[in-house]
Amino acid sequence: MQNFLQLAFTALQIGAVYILFALGLTLIFGVLRIVNFAHGQFFTLSALTVSIAVPWLAQQGWPAWAAYAVACVAGVALTSVFGAVVYEFGFKRVERDMTGSFILSTGLVLMVEGVLLKAFGGGVRPVPPLFEGAVDVFGVSIAIQRLVLCAVAVGMTVLLTVALGGTRFGKALRAVSIDHEAAMLQGIPYRHIAFRGFLVASAIGALAGALISPVAAVTPTLGDAYLVKGFIAVVIGGMGSVPGAILGSLFIAFVESFVGFHFDPSVANLSIFVLVMAVLLVRPKGLFGHD
Repeated sequence: MQNFLQLAFTALQIGAVYILFALGLTLIFGVLRIVNFAHGQFFTLSALTVSIAVPWLAQQGWPAWAAYAVACVAGVALTSVFGAVVYEFGFKRVERDMTGSFILSTGLVLMVEGVLLKAFGGGVRPVPPLFEGAVDVFGVSIAIQRLVLCAVAVGMTVLLTVALGGTRFGKALRAVSIDHEAAMLQGIPYRHIAFRGFLVASAIGALAGALISPVAAVTPTLGDAYLVKGFIAVVIGGMGSVPGAILGSLFIAFVESFVGFHFDPSVANLSIFVLVMAVLLVRPKGLFGHD
């Protein structure tokens, strides 16, 4: 029983970050009808910013929590600016064009990853721990740092879900994702909403990268593995579905945690792909997919 609880808590901690990453992907698809494979580079850019800023601020005498908070804001802000540039000069011209967006985003992945590798090298950039020690929850030992980061990720996910369902901007995003032409006929400014939606998605991906940086090996290729799993989560849940992205992310996290513990990580990854194929055979558009 204790092993089960430990694995469940681990899955929830991993899943919270996967959810944030997948939500960014699904928002971009829902609004623009494109798949942004460069989303992993947004994630990586933010994590790298945190890995550089936190040690530097710590050397200036800043407390760990303050250094991390400022670094997170800097990472999200820098990534959002980069996302705005990418949208204006790239994705704006290939909206609702799957082939064009695939070519563009693949090129961006190669270019940005090459620039980051040239600038930062391929070595790991560790982020100093924010919190020391662990707490016992139902007899399971959980690192305080992971618990706090998980709580922040869950809080941001809940906030985003409520915002999408209860604000004018959220309702406009949902309307555009369902039928952008009908939304424009109702007076919704599609271009403005698309730009803001892309920025929000970029910021969400950046936040996920900032949150995972203290407990991950931060390198210029960090986002590649998260992109694959985030994309799988979106496919399982249904392209463009926020509840689907959340469920798909938790599904992957639990498979990764439990199968990885009882077998090994390679078997866990293989199991994820097999289960994805099984889900798509039954529900080709995903669990919450729609036409």
